[in-house]
Amino acid sequence: MEVTEAGEHVWVVLHLYRPGIPMCTLLNHLLSLLSQKFPETKFLKAIANSCIPNYPDRHLPTIFVYKNAQIHGNFIGEALCGGKNLKKEELEWMLASVGAVKTDLEENPRKATVDMMTSLIRNCCIQYPDCSDSDTSKSDNDGD
Repeated sequence: MEVTEAGEHVWVVLHLYRPGIPMCTLLNHLLSLLSQKFPETKFLKAIANSCIPNYPDRHLPTIFVYKNAQIHGNFIGEALCGGKNLKKEELEWMLASVGAVKTDLEENPRKATVDMMTSLIRNCCIQYPDCSDSDTSKSDNDGD
């Protein structure tokens, strides 16, 4: 009822969790902080098995995002929920990407990390050209 009767045009973020799972504890904390920043969005949490009997722990944490009782987004499992090093701004960006919050962030906070990794890989291949895929495929065919 908390989801289906939330009100017209009200975004609802539901976190399914289980006590004792560190990622669930982290998400509960971050969602609590975001609920203060975005009071127009309804933030809920529920122990997974109390909502969905026999919900597998491997799917935890799970975040479902609803509006008008319709699901608009989901993040299932640790990796899709942002991982163990998730920051509040990254979670805010994730929720904004499905429309649940109106963020003032101008770009994905993880973009800098992705850009740095891409740059490091590119520089490595420039410095060490022997690591290219063409050399690997050539050596695989030498025995033919």
